[in-house]
Amino acid sequence: MKSIITLPATSGALAFDGEPSDVELDAVEMEMPLILAEVDLLDAEIMTIDRPATELDERRIRRARNRVLGERRDLTNRAGLTQTGGAA
Repeated sequence: MKSIITLPATSGALAFDGEPSDVELDAVEMEMPLILAEVDLLDAEIMTIDRPATELDERRIRRARNRVLGERRDLTNRAGLTQTGGAA
């Protein structure tokens, strides 16, 4: 049987305090509009699970889906802008 060797606790890779770093929090904040749009889409879809979708439901889902696509586009453009320094 092979033994597992652990790294010393002084290793930088193991120095995790359980809290997200500022960079991780900034990334979540940058993605928050997309997350909220996806939650709205999920809410619209959940409303139609146990009944047939009405015309209003279909419009609500379509608007929510378009909002998700728009937020994904905007997030991609912002990420491309910060990574490459040019307009995406």
